[in-house]
Amino acid sequence: MLRATSVVRKAAVKPDLVADKMILTASERFVMHAVAKGEGGLGFLVDLDEERMLNDGDALKLEDGRLIRIEAASEPLLEVKAENPLRLMKAAWQIGGLHAAAEVTADALYVEADTELAEILRGLGCSVAEISRPFSPEQVVEHHCCHGGHHHHHDHDHDHGHGQGGCGGNGGCGCGGGGRHA
Repeated sequence: MLRATSVVRKAAVKPDLVADKMILTASERFVMHAVAKGEGGLGFLVDLDEERMLNDGDALKLEDGRLIRIEAASEPLLEVKAENPLRLMKAAWQIGGLHAAAEVTADALYVEADTELAEILRGLGCSVAEISRPFSPEQVVEHHCCHGGHHHHHDHDHDHGHGQGGCGGNGGCGCGGGGRHA
């Protein structure tokens, strides 16, 4: 089976090399290994050396040099706004504490649609609207260190919603599950 072994970022994608496209949600765009099929029917194996987040406009490069362009699918989200930047920053802090994937913009936060999370955010004084649009959650930066003898261990013995091709998103716990933890 034809394999896709590398990612070409949007700025370097040459339109004349694009053989097919895939329309994927944020969780589906976080991949390492998967059997895939483009919208035009081209089947291939995604075989990357590490998990990568594919952004809207990026492409997977097939062994024969052709590209499969990635489009971000529209998905149900919560648009979170606040009356001032401090309140929005506090909401972002809480979202991170819940290990929920979030997209940060200058005037709003976007998170996966979830009624429990919506109530928490409203309780913080934010306005929350259900919308549908492509989701581009922030990338998690892995940072392993110790300060003053304090070690943070995050065991993964809790349930995560794992999506196609890898962990289902870009949650703050590093596993990419995007789920909140009790």
